[in-house]
Amino acid sequence: MDIKQNILETIGNTPLIKLNKITKQLPGTILAKVDYFNPGNSIKDRMALKMVEVAEKEGKLKPGGTIIECTSGNTGMGLALAACVKGYKCIFTTTDKQSKEKMDILKAVGAEVIVCPTNVEPDDPRSYYSVARRLAAEIPNSFHCNQYDNLANRLAHYETTGPEIWEQTGGKITHLVCTAGTGGTVTGTAMYLKEKNPNIKIWAIDVYGSLLTKYFNTGEIDMNEVHPYISEGFGEDFVPGNYDMSVIDHFEQVTDKDGAVMARRLAKEEGLFCGYSAGSCLQGLLQLGSQLTKDDVVVCIFHDHGSRYVAKIYNDQWMMERGFLDVKTFRDIVNGRSVKQKLVTIQPAGTVSDAVELMKKYDIEHIPVMNGNGIIGAISESGLFNKVFSNPDIKTATIESVMEQPFPVVDFNTPLEKLRSLINKDNGAVLGKDDAGNYHIVTKYDVIQALGS
Repeated sequence: MDIKQNILETIGNTPLIKLNKITKQLPGTILAKVDYFNPGNSIKDRMALKMVEVAEKEGKLKPGGTIIECTSGNTGMGLALAACVKGYKCIFTTTDKQSKEKMDILKAVGAEVIVCPTNVEPDDPRSYYSVARRLAAEIPNSFHCNQYDNLANRLAHYETTGPEIWEQTGGKITHLVCTAGTGGTVTGTAMYLKEKNPNIKIWAIDVYGSLLTKYFNTGEIDMNEVHPYISEGFGEDFVPGNYDMSVIDHFEQVTDKDGAVMARRLAKEEGLFCGYSAGSCLQGLLQLGSQLTKDDVVVCIFHDHGSRYVAKIYNDQWMMERGFLDVKTFRDIVNGRSVKQKLVTIQPAGTVSDAVELMKKYDIEHIPVMNGNGIIGAISESGLFNKVFSNPDIKTATIESVMEQPFPVVDFNTPLEKLRSLINKDNGAVLGKDDAGNYHIVTKYDVIQALGS
């Protein structure tokens, strides 16, 4: 029988998957090392377990102890899994820019999570680095993992990630592409691969707002390079001790927007529901694509799963608010009309004949019913048509007696996809209120026209 003794035995041996659509214009073979197949859904499971095992061996982590770490979420998950199996407590510090899903998942596996401000210096006592150090000093029988400077981080990838990639490619890998954060994954994997073949190119992907790229190029730690960025899980405002820049050949920076958009493309076009860093990793490769040849075998490391970013990069509203998503909205439909016309409405005391006349005059099919309190109902051409057959004398009936349910009212920035789901055979239009408080209407014909343009 093939039985795992505990969840930790399922870490590693993740698949290498060929990319086919997004990279079809690139020469060579482009492969993804998809590490969300780890039990904690990220590559950080590897180094988290290694840090715990090394700490146990060195006597730094004793039975009943408390694991303390500052984490963007994924390392915490790996540590929490190890703690569950081995009987430790966990306290994690994180930043307020991390997704809520990450924090909720950490709590679900028994960890205590402390949220710290993002936009402070690393040495600020409020930073998640400083808070973790303070807690480790205050809590008896605790161990601060310090993934940034703990060389067990890169050792995990030297021992597992590198050998797996080498074996899975039959030693034919020519390029490794990996986002750069703590430095453990890119450095440890590169160290192993360079030992096997020093000609393998290692491309580290960074984000604008991180100082790592300039440090790689100049050796200078320039804090003027540091500014807030939205990308999660990579980029740094200091240089972690896990880095050995001699095994890295190039640093490439990617924008927040390009990384987020590419992650969404991976899900839709390749069926790989990955996190932010995967999108940035692939975007970085595309930016460097002119340097590839038809014989190259490129491995991109996709660190974590998209479920941790559902409320962020996979949320249209979140993307739109940051200018990352070029989608049509209710506002775009209204602003794109060549003829600006005030919304045609009718009072509940009016008659069906009045409504029919308005429909003819303005060539419309849908009329909101309004009184002094706002929208209270709706009249539609299709609805009246059905009622005429059951009651030919309906022309003199009041609107109030025949009106239908009010049209849904949506935010002016509601995406076109959402409008399409709201408009159906029973509901032919939606309303929205502009910044001045005026109502506007969008019908199924508006949506069809917008989809076609």
